[in-house]
Amino acid sequence: MFLVRLVYASTISEGFGEADIEDILSKAKHHNSQNCVTGVLCFNRKFFLQCLEGSRSKVNFTYHKILNDHRHHKVVLLDYKEIAQREFAEWSMGYMPESSLTTPINTKYSGTPEFDPYAMSGESSHQLMLTLRDSVPIL
Repeated sequence: MFLVRLVYASTISEGFGEADIEDILSKAKHHNSQNCVTGVLCFNRKFFLQCLEGSRSKVNFTYHKILNDHRHHKVVLLDYKEIAQREFAEWSMGYMPESSLTTPINTKYSGTPEFDPYAMSGESSHQLMLTLRDSVPIL
């Protein structure tokens, strides 16, 4: 079994509300736990940036579900590669909402302090999530 890491960005759908993010997190934690998928979700009430890790088949299956989820628009695959080990193994789905703590980190990996995953390369977005993991409490 190969481990892979997939990083994607998406835009929230019109009418997306607080209950939607809670539903996404709850279902993702349950699904990912059952499928041995780990990762982290960054969110700023406009964009999602997510990293998924696990077996190729389980990560691909999970990503396919996201592609068909009406709450995600403009889904863009930023990075996909085989990996030797997980970097977010502690979380079936860690959650990182935007805060004043994340702004300087955004600036480090993007051309702007605003969180916009479409303005980052796959490698920059991956490094952003690693820095957030090590610097800011993840829920």
